[in-house]
Amino acid sequence: MNSVTAEPEEMDFGPLRIAYDGRVLEPRPWTVAQSAWAGEILPTAPPGSVLELCSGAGQIGLLAVADSDRQLVCVDLSPVACDYARHNADAAGMSDRVQVREGAIDEMLRDSERFAMVIADPPWVRRAETGRYPEDPLLAIDGGDDGMDVAWTCLDTARLHLTPGGTLLLQLGTHEQFDAARERLRGDELSVTEVRWHDRGVLVRVDRR
Repeated sequence: MNSVTAEPEEMDFGPLRIAYDGRVLEPRPWTVAQSAWAGEILPTAPPGSVLELCSGAGQIGLLAVADSDRQLVCVDLSPVACDYARHNADAAGMSDRVQVREGAIDEMLRDSERFAMVIADPPWVRRAETGRYPEDPLLAIDGGDDGMDVAWTCLDTARLHLTPGGTLLLQLGTHEQFDAARERLRGDELSVTEVRWHDRGVLVRVDRR
């Protein structure tokens, strides 16, 4: 683990023990809800692996598949985050079914790859507001002018790589961002089927016909 510091911090994330440091976005306890929702859906989801986009230290995807035998592919642009995701998969006893890919989303997936579920945790803070969170790595929170730059890439990726009947669980930050995503998907093969509001963010279920 080339990028992991000698003394990383650790925190409980559900039953998992997750390692990270200040170069990686600190796991948000409320996002256990995203993992739990994925765990509700996976028993009846189509066959196939789970893809986590903007995976950070990997905690959401790891917890999502922990009670299943699904394979997990984690994608993140940060080499430090990817090293932590590998470390955390190993610590959870799941390294044999977790693959971590370092790089841009649109460069890390083969055209032929299909997934039963996509879990997407994109940065969604508006660029003008990132200064309010000096403790967070800019790469992990900067979502562009409206906070949706990476979210749109996640939606486009789900459209290309979800198997029919598969589900995208997308994390967003505000009502306005949810409204924008719902409007973008009107008449699409992807459709919003449920939304769950939390104090610190929004979780959106999007199903592919």
